[in-house]
Amino acid sequence: MQSQELTTKPSEPDKVDTYIANMKHPLKNVVEALQQIILETDKEIGEEVKWNAPAFFYLGPMRPFDPKEYKRHLIVFNLYQQNCIRLVFPSGAKVDDGSGKLLEGNYTDGRRLAMFRNLDDVAAKKPLMQAAIKKWLELLDK
Repeated sequence: MQSQELTTKPSEPDKVDTYIANMKHPLKNVVEALQQIILETDKEIGEEVKWNAPAFFYLGPMRPFDPKEYKRHLIVFNLYQQNCIRLVFPSGAKVDDGSGKLLEGNYTDGRRLAMFRNLDDVAAKKPLMQAAIKKWLELLDK
């Protein structure tokens, strides 16, 4: 029988800050702005470097789950394109606001992507992104 003890996960801001400081990406300023917005959305958001990119997750206590379900993860950066920063919302289908202005794609695993090409794009989508993050935090199986 699996323990029902609640677990937490430590944040690693120093590792993320070092990763971003050493980035050689033309949209580094967009990455920095997005990092700040994500973290200021809720004090229970932590960060780490996962999948070779900054990733953000719920810090608080949760019931145990299969680690491959990534229930704790909110957003993962995808930095492969040079003209666009993509944020992957692993469970974005659960928080899609229906506006069509933030979350894109229709992946069968529930992922959705948010695209940011410049700081104006970040500013325009900030309220939608913060609303999606807050909604996902409400839906978590805590």
